This record gives sequence, structure tokens and C-alpha cells, in this order.
Amino acid sequence: MTYFSFLRENARWLAASYLLAVFSGFGQTFFISLSAGDLRAEFGLSHGDIGLLYMVATLGSALTLPYVGRSLDHFPVQKIAAVVMTGLALFCVAMANTFSVWMVGLAFYGLRLCGQGMMTHTSVTAAGRWFTAQRGRAVSIAVLGFPTAEALFPLCFVVLANAFGWRGAWTVSAIVLAVVALPVLLTLLAKDRIPSALETASAKPEGRQWTRGEALRDVRFWLVNCGVNAPAFIGTAIFFHQVYLVELRGWTLELFASAFLLMASGVVCASLVIGPLIDRFSARQLLPFTLVPLTLACFVLANFHAPAAAFVFMLLVGISNGFNSTLVGALWPEVYGTRHMGAIRSVAFSVMVFASAAGPGLVGWLIDKGVSFDLQVMAMGGYCLVFCGVLGFVSRTYRSSEHSS
Repeated sequence: MTYFSFLRENARWLAASYLLAVFSGFGQTFFISLSAGDLRAEFGLSHGDIGLLYMVATLGSALTLPYVGRSLDHFPVQKIAAVVMTGLALFCVAMANTFSVWMVGLAFYGLRLCGQGMMTHTSVTAAGRWFTAQRGRAVSIAVLGFPTAEALFPLCFVVLANAFGWRGAWTVSAIVLAVVALPVLLTLLAKDRIPSALETASAKPEGRQWTRGEALRDVRFWLVNCGVNAPAFIGTAIFFHQVYLVELRGWTLELFASAFLLMASGVVCASLVIGPLIDRFSARQLLPFTLVPLTLACFVLANFHAPAAAFVFMLLVGISNGFNSTLVGALWPEVYGTRHMGAIRSVAFSVMVFASAAGPGLVGWLIDKGVSFDLQVMAMGGYCLVFCGVLGFVSRTYRSSEHSS
């Protein structure tokens, strides 16, 4: 099946997965961090204070995710999407009406759980379950929603904040979710997709269907999570402290914001390339290469301070995010089966949320302690380099297990 015929025949479900990823943007760091300066000024918080508050709220959402995420194994996607999007809209309202630090923390928690956690989890899990032979392509299309949000949402927030204030921008966000996003998605999800007999017959056999307990006892599951969640830690940390970064480099915030378009382009290109490669070779085989672009991005940011470095860094981060998101979306059902995928992936997403929580808090604390930002970024690049080797080892064991079974 060609890409265009695949898109045409499955437009309804691909659009639903894509839009779930798009509207998760209201709970992603690149969007929430745009209010960080206003929150610090209004409530008298330091970089470390707001980073710690964000970390605690995100950790809380990570602890909740394994319990609510397994609901995808028991309820239709339409019902899950309705509840999650309603919750996300309510927490946007909460952010617009914060009057104390504890309420900011509560809004952070809800935005991270409903947006970054459950909206992303639902988008990628549904795409992986609905499609078998074309899973790589389906997931690659779903994750295009993330760069779409990254390219459009920050600019929209700035325009709205200039017109109505930062609180007004959050109110408009809630209205968009309730009036536009929710009705469209419920219409698209009114009919669930069942893979055809021809698709099932042409797909590679999925083999053993692991339970969540079995997957959690597999040491390879944790090794892969330690590697593939490096982008969540690094990207969240750097984007959350982007104001500090541009001040340190002598760049302008407008320059760094404009580089988000290049990052979005990198995500789109990488996703569209990696999807068909996964269908051809398997996610197992491509696993060792997923951290290579991010390793290079860290070394560029740490060692080059010219304005051009911002664009090179963001392009490499975009390629990394597109590669990593698509690969991970296809890897878990490929390795552990689809029967318990909601439960298994909810734990993997929880680890991702933990990683994204740790980044802003740890980096903010180190900034307050006077630790060089360049040294921190170099350490991040070193970690990625080490895990390129670790993921290569895991890839070989996964393929060996596949052949032996």
C-alpha cells in the first residue's frame, strides 16, 4: 500500500491520533513554560523554585499515569478521549485563575497528567493498536501532531497574551479545547478501527503477548526506558530554562523561538522517514540509532555559542524527537504484543513523565548552585553517547529472542 492510499483509506483514525497529539500541546513544557516568567514575577519564585514546583507536579502525574493509563485496555478510545480532553480544558481554566503557589502546582499537575501524559498515551497507543502491518507509518503520522503544536502554539500564546494577558491566553486555550477539539475528536472516534483480515494476515506474527508484570520483570524494558527517555529529560530541562539560556548566550528570545520552526521541520522529516523504515526493518533493529542526533545536539549547544548554534541544536533535537517518538511508539507493541499494551505503555509513559519532571528541577537547582550550564549539557551528551551502546546491546538481545521464539 502506498503512503497516499494508506492515508486515504484510514484518514479518520489517523486524523484522530494526530489531533490527540496536537492538542496534548496545552500540557507540554514548551507551552506551559511560556507562563514561567509571569508566574515567577507574580508569586516571587526563583528559577529553582518554579523548577522544583514543576518537577513535583510532574512526578505526581507520573505516579498517577500507570493507574489511569491502563483504562485504554478496558474502555473505547472515544470515552477516554472525552474524559481526558474535558479534564485538560478544566485545568487550563485553573491555570487562568491561579491565586496561590499551591494552585499553580495543582494546575501543573493536571496539565501534565491530561496533556503530556494521557493525551500522548492515548494517541500513540491507539495508533499502535489500530494498525498492524502499517504500524510504523501510523505512529509516524500520529506523532506529527507534536511538531504541529510546537510550531503553532507558542506563537498563538504570545499573540493571545499580548492581547488578553497570560491568564486570558489560558482561558482561550480552554475554550478551544471544549468548543473545537472535543467535538471534532468525538466525531472522528465514533467508529473504532478493527484491522482487516488481510492486514492481520500480512503483518509479522506478534508472538508472545506479555502482561504488564512480565514486562516489568524484563530488565531490557528498563534499560530501553533509561535510553529512550533521555530526550524527555534533556528537551524539557533546556526548554523550561530557555529564558536563562538566551540570557547566558546573549541571544534574543525571538531568535530562539524562531528556531522552534526548524525543530518542527526536523520532527516531520524524521517521522516520515523512520515510519516506513520501521515497517521494513523493525523497531528492534533501528533502536541503537535513536540517540545519535540528540548526542550531537548536546555537543553543539555546549561548545558553540554563536546564534547559528541555536538553529543547529533545534534541528538536531527535532530529528531526535521525530525518530525517538515514532520508534518507541512502534517498539513496545512489536516487542511485548498488543493485548496488554495500555497497561505496559502507561508505565513507559510514566517513566517518560518522570524524566521530563526531573529535568527542570535538577537543572534549575544546579543553576542556583552555580554549576556551569555548558558542563550540564556536555554531561547530557555523554549520557546519550553511553546509551547508544547500551541500546545496541538490547537490540541484539531482542532480535535474538525473536529468532529463538
